[in-house]
Amino acid sequence: MRRRTRVIHLGRVLIGGDNPISVQGMTKTHTSDVAATVREIRDLASHGCDIVRVAAPRREDARAIRRIKRDIGEVPLVADVHFDPGLAVESLKAGADGVRINPGNMKDMDAVAEVVRAAADRDACIRIGVNSGSIRPRKGPAATGRRDEPEDLAELMARRTLEHLDFFRSLGFDNVKLSLKASDVLTTIRANQLVAARCDCPLHLGVTAAGPPSESVVASSIGIGALLAQGIGDTIRVSMTGSALTEVLAAQEILEALELRKRERPRIISCPTCGRCEVDLVKVVEEVQRRLPADAPAVNVAIMGCVVNGPGEAADADVGIAGGKGFAFLFRKGKKVRRLGETEMVDVLIDEVMKLKT
Repeated sequence: MRRRTRVIHLGRVLIGGDNPISVQGMTKTHTSDVAATVREIRDLASHGCDIVRVAAPRREDARAIRRIKRDIGEVPLVADVHFDPGLAVESLKAGADGVRINPGNMKDMDAVAEVVRAAADRDACIRIGVNSGSIRPRKGPAATGRRDEPEDLAELMARRTLEHLDFFRSLGFDNVKLSLKASDVLTTIRANQLVAARCDCPLHLGVTAAGPPSESVVASSIGIGALLAQGIGDTIRVSMTGSALTEVLAAQEILEALELRKRERPRIISCPTCGRCEVDLVKVVEEVQRRLPADAPAVNVAIMGCVVNGPGEAADADVGIAGGKGFAFLFRKGKKVRRLGETEMVDVLIDEVMKLKT
C-alpha cells in the first residue's frame, strides 16, 4: 500500500496522494545556454519526463529561466540552487515553478525565509534537498567521519530534514517536498524510511552520485525500487554520469517494472544465451531494438535462443521467436505460426509487432 501524503503542486504536476509517481530529469547543459537547454528539455519531455530541473549556480543562469520557460510550454521547471538564497529568489521571479535548495548550506536563515516568501507569492514549490555529502561538518571536532558516532548518517539526515521542514511550516508554507539522498544505497533507503514514518510530506527519491550508467542503474534500481515497493516515494530521478535521456528512460523502467507506470513501448523478453544457443541472439536483439518504430505498441516481444525455454516464453508473449540453428519459430498470441529462416526473422518479427498496433 502506498504511503499517504499531502498533495502538492509543481506547475501543472500534482505530487503525492494518489497521483502518479512522476519522473524528473535534470539538464546537463549550462542553463545560460538557452537554446541548448531548451532543446534538451523538449527532448526529455517528449520521452516521458514530467519535471525538469536546471542548475542555477550563477546570476546569468537564474535570469535565463525566463527565456527558457517561454520556449518549453507547460513543462514544470525547477531551479537547483545552492549556497546563495538570492539566486533562488531570482529564479522564482524569472518564472521557475519551483526551486531545490538545501537550507543547511545557506548560512543566513533570514535569507532562506525570503526564498519561502518568494515561493509563496508565486504559488511555487520548494524541494528541501539534503544530501549525505553536505550533512556532516568538514572541519572541527565533529568532522570525524567515524562509523561509531552516536547518531548515524541516515538518522542525522532525517533529523536535519525535519528541522528544515519545521522552519518552513513556521512561516506558513507547506507546498514542500523532501529528498534525502546518499551515494550509499542503504543509507538512502534508511533515511527515507525514517522521514516517511515521521511526516506526511511527499518524497522525491534518488541515489545521488550513483556513477556511470552500468553502476547507476543497479544502485538506483535497488535504492529507488526498494522504497517504491514499500509504498514510499512520490517522484523520482535516476542520477548517472551520462545523458539526461538515459536517466529518464531508466526511471521509467523502474516504474514499469513495479507496475507503477503504464508501459509506453514494447518490452523485450530475451534469454541471456548459453551453450545451447545456436543463433547470434545479441545481434538479433540489438537489431530489433534499433529498428522498432517509435510508435510501436506496448506489447511483450520474446526473442529466445533455444528450444528449452524459448517456445514457452515466446508463446507467453504477444509475439515472439524461438531460435534454432539457422531458423526460428514465430509465435503469435500463444500459437506457433510458422518457421522462419535466419535472414528473415527480424523483418517478420517487427512486422508482427506493428500488426498489433491498435
